[in-house]
Amino acid sequence: MAEQDRTRLRKLLRLPAGEDVDLAAHDPRSTPGGPKDKKAGLAAVSDMGGHLADLQERLWASSTKGDRRRILLILQGMDTSGKGGTVKHVIGLLNPSGCRIKAFKAPTPEEREHHFLWRVERELPHPGELGIFDRSHYEDVLAGRVRALAPPEEIEQRYTDINRFEQRLVDDRVTVVKCFLHISYEEQRRRLLERLDRPDKWWKFSPGDIDDRALWPAYQEAYEIALARCSTPHAPWHLIPADRKWYRNWAVGRLLLEHLESLDPRYPKPDFDVEESRKRLLDQR
Repeated sequence: MAEQDRTRLRKLLRLPAGEDVDLAAHDPRSTPGGPKDKKAGLAAVSDMGGHLADLQERLWASSTKGDRRRILLILQGMDTSGKGGTVKHVIGLLNPSGCRIKAFKAPTPEEREHHFLWRVERELPHPGELGIFDRSHYEDVLAGRVRALAPPEEIEQRYTDINRFEQRLVDDRVTVVKCFLHISYEEQRRRLLERLDRPDKWWKFSPGDIDDRALWPAYQEAYEIALARCSTPHAPWHLIPADRKWYRNWAVGRLLLEHLESLDPRYPKPDFDVEESRKRLLDQR
């Protein structure tokens, strides 16, 4: 596939490095570069599943011969933006044995005793794996900033720490794919109400979601700062309009596909004589 096809969507959705971000200027219901409608989008996600799975298996296989490359997919967004849904509908297309999924919650007492990146480093993907973070180290400059969970000067230092950390990952052959799932205030209300209307969704709801919703402007500002300061050439942020679930799933799947195609992993050559092994098997009685 031509290189321009392998990078088409990531160029379209990438936030430029070093530029201010105005989330209000991005329409959460838009579908940049996507299929024409929901039906086509659902079909496109289904169609890309086989190719994604094949490339993932090649990456996993190549690690058995010393290839250290792996991918880290970071999913961030407000409550109900679809982090879990993306994992279900996109990562569900892949072989789970080659995936490492971690959903980060509030730090435990043990984790709070360490540097904020300590718990993240423990969950990084191994060579050949696709790691998925449902929330991530960015919570420490999002909730940390909005809820004043650390002194302002410490929050400021964390942006630098994050950029250095992600540079180290890239230097160690980790492809970092960061996706901000951009949902509107109105759509979030609709999804929260749906959770209250359906008993099978009650487990996903917490009254604390309403408290966080009251802090929406502060969280939007915190995201704008994090996206601006931590979208770098080596680990750019991609803004995914997330009001339309089908587009969100297609866009994240397509971004993964483009990165895997650019890596172009190959099955390793055997370190044994194939024909001799075949003959030995056929000669057995």
